[in-house]
Amino acid sequence: MKSIGTLVLGLLCSGLFAQFNPEKPELCQGRFYSPEEAQDVLAAAARLYGDSETWETRAASLRAGILAGAEISKMRDPKPLQPVIHSKKTAAGYTVENVFFESIPGFYVTGNLYRPLHPPSSMPGILCPHGHGNDGRLQEYTQQRCATLARMGATVFAYDMIGMGDSHQCDHKIDKAFKLQLLNSIRALDFISSLPGVDTSRLAVTGESGGGTQTFMLAAVDDRIDVAVPVVMVSAYFFGGCVCESGMPVHKRPGQQTTNAEIAATIAPRPLLLISDGDDWTAHNPDLEYPFIRHIYAYYGATDQIENVHFADEKHDYGPTKRQAAYRFLGKHLQLDLEGVSTNGIIDETPNHIYAPEELAVFTREYPLPANALHGNEQVMQVLDAF
Repeated sequence: MKSIGTLVLGLLCSGLFAQFNPEKPELCQGRFYSPEEAQDVLAAAARLYGDSETWETRAASLRAGILAGAEISKMRDPKPLQPVIHSKKTAAGYTVENVFFESIPGFYVTGNLYRPLHPPSSMPGILCPHGHGNDGRLQEYTQQRCATLARMGATVFAYDMIGMGDSHQCDHKIDKAFKLQLLNSIRALDFISSLPGVDTSRLAVTGESGGGTQTFMLAAVDDRIDVAVPVVMVSAYFFGGCVCESGMPVHKRPGQQTTNAEIAATIAPRPLLLISDGDDWTAHNPDLEYPFIRHIYAYYGATDQIENVHFADEKHDYGPTKRQAAYRFLGKHLQLDLEGVSTNGIIDETPNHIYAPEELAVFTREYPLPANALHGNEQVMQVLDAF
């Protein structure tokens, strides 16, 4: 007789529910299941484990599957970072600088560094990847959250998706976009960890949509992340609509298939906040993904470390109410100053300054793209294949 584990794996990998792409059957993409099918898939997956020990075995396999599917055999380039930080701007309670550094040979991560105007001797570091909006890290709501978190006492780094913002060495939708963006996130974590005053026991990541995918994928494979806040993204039936999220076989491996809900659960027992809304694939978070993940946190006696804040009448964004929820969760778990930035109990964003794109530009006449930079999809892919 087959074991329960074998039967469950057969269900997960059989394609009984899944909407496979016949041209790329190794991938799980887009709306891969219906919400009803996803409920059955999560129930089947849960039969693979029943305590922290059996879950840890599964979680280790999931992490290995992400790295293998992304073709990542080494997490980072051993060369020390040599970041270029320039064009410091001073606003009300914080500063902003423009940054670039190498993630893999010849490819440069681009972004902005936000710091408290009067930094404490020890402060958290927070990464802020962004979603697929046209303005990326330059858009108003990304600047708002980075500025506010800096005013609360954190060092914050907002960095570009490939092909967006100042990152124009290749197109966004290259075949191995997932690999490059995950490597960029790992290197961004190296960068923020290296900065003066940053407490490496208080590191967090939060992003929306495609940046939400970057959030839970980074937290899954890199345990230096202490707190994660993926926004409007964690779903048991939707696997991301872009190649940068689901264009490599990180969900389906030989003998193993998973969902983004199960991947997010690998963050347990570290603090995790799911922010969801009623107008996208996170609409079922309160009844589907959140209870599933919370059950895994219960294995550790850590249900107080996971929350879901759901906005049933809101849409797919990182808008003001979602930011308020994130500020409070990050403030609680990173020991940030909420009171100092609040007015009548509401975290006040009005002191923040929204900079024009040219003020946040990373590459300038004084600070040009380095001479060793890769140019075009073919060069970038060649280095990715070899890295």
